[in-house]
Amino acid sequence: MRFLAAIGALAIIVAIGAAVFFFGGFFNVSATEEDLKPVAWALEQVRTASISRHAKDAPTASLEDVAVIQAGAKAFATRGCANCHGAPGVAWAKFSEGMRPDPPDLKDVAGELEPREIFYAIKNGINMTGMPSFARIEVGDPEIWTIVAFIKKLPTVSEADFKSWTEAPADAPAAAAAPAPAPAEKK
Repeated sequence: MRFLAAIGALAIIVAIGAAVFFFGGFFNVSATEEDLKPVAWALEQVRTASISRHAKDAPTASLEDVAVIQAGAKAFATRGCANCHGAPGVAWAKFSEGMRPDPPDLKDVAGELEPREIFYAIKNGINMTGMPSFARIEVGDPEIWTIVAFIKKLPTVSEADFKSWTEAPADAPAAAAAPAPAPAEKK
């Protein structure tokens, strides 16, 4: 009985210590500092478990369709994904080096992730990572699925293919290459 009481007391002391550490401001939230290993591990486990539990959607089109993959490459480029995740022949934007946790190199992790998981992360974003919710900026599910198709194909996409899929046709006006700005809201 004393053993159980000692374990209970120890658990209470650890919980109080953790509360003081986190809520007392001792945990450094600065992006210039690496997370403590147990904190980084816990955040990764929570993120992985949450995405796995909540990612239920299934693709609405074939993720192997070349037209879908090419449309996804174009969306990946125009939506700014390459800024944080890079792309074939495209360097990551300098600001992404200051993000914590570091944005994943999608060509390295695409094979480990299921399409539904990639879709969920793009559509809903991921708190405390800098990954925005595309749904909140009104990107539709069909476009998000094209990005998923491209990401799944990303490890095998050449620099030349990515460039040809994402550049505007030579005879198109320059304005057609970039999406039109959203109209300003009326006040």
